[in-house]
Amino acid sequence: MLGAFRNLRRLAAIGRVLAQRGALFPLEGVEAGRLLLSLLRPLMDGDIATLRPGQRLATALQRLGPSFIKFGQALSTRSDLVGDEIALDLSELQDRLPPFPAIEARQIIAAELDRPVEEIFSHFEDVPVAAASIAQVHFAVTTEGRDVAVKVLRPGVEDQFARDIALFYWLARWAERLMPSLRRLRFVDSVRAFEDSVTMEMDLRFEAAAAAEMADNFADDDSFVIPDIDWQRTAKRVLTLERIAGIPIDEVDAIVAAGHDRDQVVAKAANAFFNMVFRDGFFHADMHPGNLFVGSRGELIAVDFGITGRVDKQTRRFLGEMLLGFLNADYRQVAEVHFAAGFVPADKSVDAFTQACRSIAEPILGRPLNEISVARLLGQMFQVTETFAMETQPQLLLLQKSMLVAEGVGRTLDPRINMWQLARPLIEEWMIGNLGPQARVRESVGALVASLESLPRLVQQAEKTVEALRSGGLRLHSDSLKGMGNSRQNGIFPAWVPWVLVVVLGVLLARR
Repeated sequence: MLGAFRNLRRLAAIGRVLAQRGALFPLEGVEAGRLLLSLLRPLMDGDIATLRPGQRLATALQRLGPSFIKFGQALSTRSDLVGDEIALDLSELQDRLPPFPAIEARQIIAAELDRPVEEIFSHFEDVPVAAASIAQVHFAVTTEGRDVAVKVLRPGVEDQFARDIALFYWLARWAERLMPSLRRLRFVDSVRAFEDSVTMEMDLRFEAAAAAEMADNFADDDSFVIPDIDWQRTAKRVLTLERIAGIPIDEVDAIVAAGHDRDQVVAKAANAFFNMVFRDGFFHADMHPGNLFVGSRGELIAVDFGITGRVDKQTRRFLGEMLLGFLNADYRQVAEVHFAAGFVPADKSVDAFTQACRSIAEPILGRPLNEISVARLLGQMFQVTETFAMETQPQLLLLQKSMLVAEGVGRTLDPRINMWQLARPLIEEWMIGNLGPQARVRESVGALVASLESLPRLVQQAEKTVEALRSGGLRLHSDSLKGMGNSRQNGIFPAWVPWVLVVVLGVLLARR
């Protein structure tokens, strides 16, 4: 009861901010909502009249603080919930907040590294170079003379996030309880994925580990560079890494003036994104222009690995087949991939889903090549989820958002180029290597080898069972016996049948 009261009070405060910024527009579709909006209109700020609904929502989320900024960025991938225009506005939500005092940053560093800042750095700049919702960054020089960037977690952000995530769970559970038809959208699972992502982001050791892993993945590729981590000056709330020098990737004129070829930079970005997703299954999920730079040799330099994502091999195959199906306008393939992956229930019509895929793709793929957005295409797939009872896949939302950001970077550099066409040969080569006949033979051989490798262990376990029988029988815990007695039937055999088979096998072996 106390928790519900706390959530309702917090919800009222949030509602006030949303009303002030004119962000309660979803209520306009309900008669009671329109009445409520008319009562709240006097609260509305006067400077929001010219803004689009999505922009008003973005400013409200900015005002509500770190958790809501992150929530808005996550919501930007859910065009099925908020519509394309609002999703686009939310994708431009800036993760910027006023900096916190340098004295607090110094205190956090000293507490985390258990030494005064003066013993860690010979020089520490008190004015931060960047301040976001989770942390801010200061330039410094180590006592060994290395130029570094020091990321410091924002004070109190963990407690604030914990309060907000409790509210998100409460709202998600009530939404699924009151609106069963929307359970396929998996609100609770989406909040859980959001919680996991931000929790990882608030432990800077995880960010350091992510950067180090990605550096290993690209160790032989000098076109995509990750700064070195200073592990001796890194802890949960402090991350120290090599200071990089480069041109922000959205400063096109500066990139051209430095003698770099824009097309080559786009090609490197496409290759890096492909390798992260398809080759490694581990990708930078926040590659906006503030986190991506062009170095002196034309190499791409990535920073800020607080948000990363993983894609298992099976999902990578699904994505590759679906992407090629769309690029080849083979909508039957796209539909069959959805059914094979289990995203669409088997009792639905493949033909009807093929038709739905065509209806979504043709308006997008029919545009000039440079205007085609694969990320938008994937987002549009959610528009048909209700008709085909297709559940939302939270593990793909982060990838879709990343694709959207990557496309934006590519268009900023050169609006004439479609980065997915640049990556197409790589995708096709990967598909042949992972889905072709040779790949299937490798998988079959691998499965056979794994089975053979497990034989000694199985034989050893069987020998232990026989020895136990010879020395007085198998001793089972009382809870195990109770579970066997109360077990219900599983398939065509009761759950106790395997135990009987073990005993019979042991007796037969003992008599040899």
